[in-house]
Amino acid sequence: MLLAFPGAEGFGRYATGGRGGTVYHVTNLNDSGPGSFRDAVSQPNRTVVFDVGGIIEIDERIRVAPNITIAGQTAPGEGITIYGNGLSFTDANNTIARHFRVRQGINGDPETDAVTVVTGDNMIFDHLSVTWGRDEVFSVSNGDPADGASRITIQDSILGQGLDTHSAGGLIETSGGVSLLRNLYLDNDIRNPKVKGVNQYVNNIIYNWKREAYILGGSQWTSEANVHHNYFIAGPITETGPFTRGNENFHLFAEENYHDADRDGVLDGYDVPRDEYTTVTWMDEPYPYPPIADVMSPQEAYEYVIENAGASLDRDRVDELLVREVTSLGRKGTIISDENDAPVNGPGPVRGGPAPRDTDRDGMPDWWELRHDLDPEAAGNNADRDGDGYSDLEEYLNWLA
Repeated sequence: MLLAFPGAEGFGRYATGGRGGTVYHVTNLNDSGPGSFRDAVSQPNRTVVFDVGGIIEIDERIRVAPNITIAGQTAPGEGITIYGNGLSFTDANNTIARHFRVRQGINGDPETDAVTVVTGDNMIFDHLSVTWGRDEVFSVSNGDPADGASRITIQDSILGQGLDTHSAGGLIETSGGVSLLRNLYLDNDIRNPKVKGVNQYVNNIIYNWKREAYILGGSQWTSEANVHHNYFIAGPITETGPFTRGNENFHLFAEENYHDADRDGVLDGYDVPRDEYTTVTWMDEPYPYPPIADVMSPQEAYEYVIENAGASLDRDRVDELLVREVTSLGRKGTIISDENDAPVNGPGPVRGGPAPRDTDRDGMPDWWELRHDLDPEAAGNNADRDGDGYSDLEEYLNWLA
């Protein structure tokens, strides 16, 4: 089967997005109406490209339709930030979402997440920066792991600063399979994440939790998880170890999960021994979950995540601040209750820029088409000149990312 894009991994690696559909150009930063992001994701079978960069401030939550590719890597300048409320990908089957920011904020709907998936199948979220959730930051959960979403990947993303008084990274509650790969969780009090069901948790960096980092079920539900080669780094507010609330229903394969607890500005943690995982049912071999091409050591994962996590093609001011907290290795970081207060001081600015000319509106700039012997005056987004399964438009998007 064809990967969603080169480098797609985990349970959601075969999502098809808007492949074979139409192209929608986001041409303004309006909350709604023609050319808006809300309008772009309201109908299925689309690849969404951006002719503008900057902050899209939304009043109401946006629900994303199925079979959509959101190509945030096409946004000029410093990219796209969705701010003011959250996104729902519930039942947005076959989503590919890459390289943009979702920052919900204090004026978002109470008791909602910055990004939510309740049900749905086959989605991959890559290089997102998700912050300031009113409930959780990013959750894949409907409360019943037996009837939840399936085949989901969140990779190479920043998931942080859930707003107090809840301040939670996310609920991962489904037996359908969620892969969390090379992400940065930071400045969340609890649930970094809380897991029930089937979970693959590899090469993540978890920084400055307060009460709970990785929650091992905490309920009667049966869980089956591969948790390995992660780095848990205590920050100024951290009060506990990396693993809490385990029970015998949580079936765990774990190895090389490191904990740096001393907040001394030096990355010098230790391999967490079994007695610090609390009570679990230990598995001697990993579950046969999707293969990871390059499993890094925890130390290598730290370096990778610092350089690459989030909407990293052109990091905005907020992400730069968050990464600096992590690289202080214990000396900086806090939980916030309002993103407009110091040290964050709001979502902006996010610089825009001019979009490249795209005469035929097929999502590929004229210069790219000319370079690859395509006709810039005849839309060819669904053509596949080299026969590899990726459309010509996907070839451009994958190169750009």
